[in-house]
Amino acid sequence: MSPARPGGASSTTARTDVEAEQRGDLLVGGGRLLVGDHAVDGDVLVRGGSIVAVGPRAREQASSATPWLDAAGGLVCPGFGDSHVHPHHAGLQLLGCDLGGPADASRYLRVIADHAADHPGDGWVTGGGWSMEAFPGGLPTAAALDEVLPDRPVFLPNSDGHGAWVNSAALRIAGVTGDTPDPRDGRIERDASGEPTGTLHEGAVGLVAAHVPLPTDEEMDAALLAAQAQMLAWGVTHWQDAIVGATAAVADPLPSYLRLVEKGLLRTTVVGALWWDRGRGTEQVPELAERRERARAGGSRRFRADTVKIMQDGVVENFTAAMLEPYLDSCGCAGAGDGLSFLEPAELDAAVMALHADGVQVHAHALGDRAVRETLDAIEAAQQAHPGRDLRHHLAHLQVVHPDDVPRFARLGVTANIQPLWAAHEPQMDELTIPFLGQRRAGWQYPFADLAAAGAALASGSDWPVTTADVLECLHVAVNRRTSADEERFLPHQRLSLDQALTAVTAGVAYVNHDEARTGSLTTGMDGDLTVLDRDLFDHPLEEISDARVTATVVAGQVLHEASSAPAPAGAGRPLGSVR
Repeated sequence: MSPARPGGASSTTARTDVEAEQRGDLLVGGGRLLVGDHAVDGDVLVRGGSIVAVGPRAREQASSATPWLDAAGGLVCPGFGDSHVHPHHAGLQLLGCDLGGPADASRYLRVIADHAADHPGDGWVTGGGWSMEAFPGGLPTAAALDEVLPDRPVFLPNSDGHGAWVNSAALRIAGVTGDTPDPRDGRIERDASGEPTGTLHEGAVGLVAAHVPLPTDEEMDAALLAAQAQMLAWGVTHWQDAIVGATAAVADPLPSYLRLVEKGLLRTTVVGALWWDRGRGTEQVPELAERRERARAGGSRRFRADTVKIMQDGVVENFTAAMLEPYLDSCGCAGAGDGLSFLEPAELDAAVMALHADGVQVHAHALGDRAVRETLDAIEAAQQAHPGRDLRHHLAHLQVVHPDDVPRFARLGVTANIQPLWAAHEPQMDELTIPFLGQRRAGWQYPFADLAAAGAALASGSDWPVTTADVLECLHVAVNRRTSADEERFLPHQRLSLDQALTAVTAGVAYVNHDEARTGSLTTGMDGDLTVLDRDLFDHPLEEISDARVTATVVAGQVLHEASSAPAPAGAGRPLGSVR
């Protein structure tokens, strides 16, 4: 129990009382219910924040005073989840110089100039979200930024967070010159004479980020609230935050979560993945344990930080994803590089062993086939040393998986944490990935169906703000392996069925978060967290999934988002009419 607050009430008790006040009664009727792998007619009754009845007779148990939400023939689902997302990063991008949207270099420069004009002064211009496809070779330049902001420093991470675009003023402040060596875990993009060109990759981002002022507490909280509102609009009621720790130009999110818990403003269920500092070793394990306890002392059933995130490699587009064989060069010949393993295998083995022994789940970024194998090897060694622990380690991204490693996920009980939206033809795939992998390895990308057929558990995430966290967009690509009907399907044999994709975004996320007793299915006793769609997806062509819309999002029996209105104020549901 946490220390007593003035007046004798513990902070845990106070927060629990706030959460109790946020639990409501609600009957969701007139729709189809997602039950298992299909939809059935029926209603859902929530009482005191929990589901008490599901099916055709649920309405009979409601009183005349029970608020009613009309599903209007749409599909009522367990609240959608997201197994890998960065809410604070997304919120800061939304509130800063936001370069999300169409990938166009000229547009980016206009947005940057307009943002600087709207926020005058000589301070840093920050935000981000640019796409590599907007620039030749995926490499923007300081010279282009200097044309619009020659004296004011600019620091703009790209959409995947693995690189940054900076101007000359930022390089000067950071002291980055042609004589600056590349860090062990990154690369400074250079011209023919060795001078920095304005693009930084992976660990090199930190050379400039170290000089960027961190967001204030108020800015961090505003970012989380903005992200939460958007996630609720997409129907997301629970997620795993994939980085809870200080990173390049972003403060540690843990205090922000705890502040919102204290105020009763965190309405979603969140598991935080504490950040593993790859510049250190197992001496940080006790510090991570203290941070887990700090989160638990917050006393909220809506937030805990029981996971640790290890980033094992980078991304294919900048050749930092760790590959078993070298990348190809522009001529299709074997190149000199095979990517970066941020932790050497022995370091990774020691980290996973220590966390597993301590009863901590590992959430690993493993994108290239070498990173996948190294991480599976480390998990297997830890399980052999300390068997019988239900920790549900998971590997995120899984862009390239060697076929020999596909069956290991089920055998080791490792969840495949997939980002479905990436499994489609788009410029970064067709221009910056496939040519440098070659056809054989390109055919191993995002093997969702193979993993499912081999018995692996799947959990679906977005990696927002890398790409959208719109669940319906993610479902569409998971099932169709393309974003639009006129686009060639990307490795169509790896498509998931609709019920598999829906399971990955509901029960799959609940499972990896150890929350299957609370969410992930429409079952009595579960939390009253629901997502209501405007149609039954099973009754429409699969090509129309992305046309569907979230009409309402319910948390603990309270409607926090309706498509016809802004999200309800935190802490306040509202009656929607009487039972009929």
